Amino acid sequence: MFIGHFTEEPWQKEDWPLEWGSGVMQVSNSEYDPRLAAHLYNRYLDEKVYAEEVGFDGIMLNEHHSAPFCLNSVANVQAAILARITTKAKILLLGNILPIHDDPLWLAEQLAMIDVISKGRLIPGVVRGGGSESIAHNTPPHFNRERFEEAHDFLIKTWTTPGPFRWEGKHYQYRYVNPWAVPYQKPHPPMWVPGTASKETVEWAAQHRYPYIMLATQIELTQQMYKVYYDTAREEGYEAGPQHLGFMFFFHVEETEEKAMEYGRTLTMGVRSPFDPGVERPRPWIMSPPGISSKSARALQRQMLAVDSTGHTHAGARASFEDQVATNGMIVGTPDSVIPKIRYILETLRPGTILFRTGDGAMTHETQMRTLKLMGAEVLPRIREIAKELDLPGPYEVDPTTNEAYAAVAS
Repeated sequence: MFIGHFTEEPWQKEDWPLEWGSGVMQVSNSEYDPRLAAHLYNRYLDEKVYAEEVGFDGIMLNEHHSAPFCLNSVANVQAAILARITTKAKILLLGNILPIHDDPLWLAEQLAMIDVISKGRLIPGVVRGGGSESIAHNTPPHFNRERFEEAHDFLIKTWTTPGPFRWEGKHYQYRYVNPWAVPYQKPHPPMWVPGTASKETVEWAAQHRYPYIMLATQIELTQQMYKVYYDTAREEGYEAGPQHLGFMFFFHVEETEEKAMEYGRTLTMGVRSPFDPGVERPRPWIMSPPGISSKSARALQRQMLAVDSTGHTHAGARASFEDQVATNGMIVGTPDSVIPKIRYILETLRPGTILFRTGDGAMTHETQMRTLKLMGAEVLPRIREIAKELDLPGPYEVDPTTNEAYAAVAS
C-alpha cells in the first residue's frame, strides 16, 4: 500500500470574515500579507519534511489559483524545493492543471528537472482543474478537455521521444522540440489522476492504466467511480486492481477522544475549501462555467452535495463536522478508535493508495505535528499490516501498466 500526506495549505487569519468564504476570485490580493505568507509557506514545508520522517510514502501537493484556501498556487515550486530537502518520500503532484498551460514544453522541462533533482521520486499527476482556474488564466472552458488531453500527449512524447521533432496539434504547435532535461525515470515518471465526479476522466485514466485517486468523496459515490474504472479496464483488455485506485479522506488523531474532537474540529474552521461546511460557495459561473463539465459530471456533483428538505446535507464535504465524523467523511479519534474506521474503508473500497488530509482549516502547526507524530508511531504501521492482510498492493508494489509485481520497491 502507498500512504500519502496532504494539506490544502490554507491562508490562516483569525479575523477572516465568514462572508468571504474560501475567497476564490472574490477577495482582493490587497489582503495578502507577505510576512504571514512567508511564515505559512515555511510551516507547511516543515510539516511535509516531518511527514517523510515519520514514515509516509509520499507527500501530495496540489494547486489552486486566486484562492486563499490554497496557498500553493504553483505546486512545481514546492515540488522542486522538496526534491532537494527530502530524500525518500515520493513527491506526488495532484496535480498540474494542464489546460491552463499555453506552453507545455516549459512544463515538461520543469517536471523533468524536478524528477532528476529528486533522483526519480516525482509522480507528476495531471488534472483538468476547476472553473476558477480557467477563468483566472483566460483559458476557454469549452476547450478544457481537448487541451488537457493534447498537453498530456505532448508531455509523454517529449519525455519519451529523442528530439528534435515537430509538433502540430490543434491547441499547441512547436517547430522545435528538443529539451535538454529529460526525466530520471524511464520511460517517463508515473502519471496519476485525481478527481471527484467526472466519469469521462475516470474512463480516460483507466484507458491509460493510470492510478485514479478519489478526493474526499462519499463511500457510495466512490464505489460508483471505481466501478467505472473496473468496467473500462475490462473493455481495454485488463483487470484493474488496488494498484489502480486510491482514496483521500480527512483525518485527525489525538491521545484522547476529547482532544481529537476538540482539535479535529479546526479542520472545518478558518479559511477553507469552497466545498467545506458553512462556507459561502463562489458564484456558479466561477466554479463551473459553461462547457467545462459534462452533464453526467454535473449530475454527480449535485448528488454529492444533495441536501434534505431542511437544506442540510448529512454527508460529504459540506456536511457539519459531527455529520462528517458520523459518516466517516472525517476520521477523528485515538489511534485505537480510528483503526476500525480505516479498516472499514480499506475493506469496502479496496484502494492500493490512501491519502490522509490533515492540517487544514484553522489547525495550528503544533497540533499538526502532534498528529503526524502519533500517525507515524501508532497508525501507519497498523495500516500496513491491514493492507497486507487484505492484499492491497500499491502502485509501487504492482506495476499499474503491466499488473506485474515489482522485484523490489523503486527508490
